[in-house]
Amino acid sequence: MANNRVPRANQQGFTLLEAIVAMVLIASIGMALFSWINTNIVSLRHIQDSNARAEATVNVLEYMNTVNPMLKPEGKTDLGIYRLRWKSEALTAVQDGANYPQGISLYQLALYRTTINVEKNSGEPWFQLSLQQVGYKKVRELGRPF
Repeated sequence: MANNRVPRANQQGFTLLEAIVAMVLIASIGMALFSWINTNIVSLRHIQDSNARAEATVNVLEYMNTVNPMLKPEGKTDLGIYRLRWKSEALTAVQDGANYPQGISLYQLALYRTTINVEKNSGEPWFQLSLQQVGYKKVRELGRPF
């Protein structure tokens, strides 16, 4: 009787077990790679949000330099893609300013705490900041020297 069996050394291809092990390895590497990419995307979003807040904060501070809290203690304005709402409260009593070299100046002054709420244009609150500002108003006229 002839032996029709092919020796194992001459077999070609994968066994079922080898195919399953290969698929498990590929799936494990794929999941690790997907997790790494997802973490990087989340980190990128946090960095973008942080940069947007920093840019908005600079714009808010520049705008608030133009606001006199004694004359306009509260208000709102649109700055492109976001909206500001502010409210000021006096921290000190109103007092006369000093004039150089002596005397009373033409202005009265007070220190204010201004709370600023920054919203996206959709009305969704974004962030809040607080700053101290000097409020002033002219209460006297310059007298004639002669």
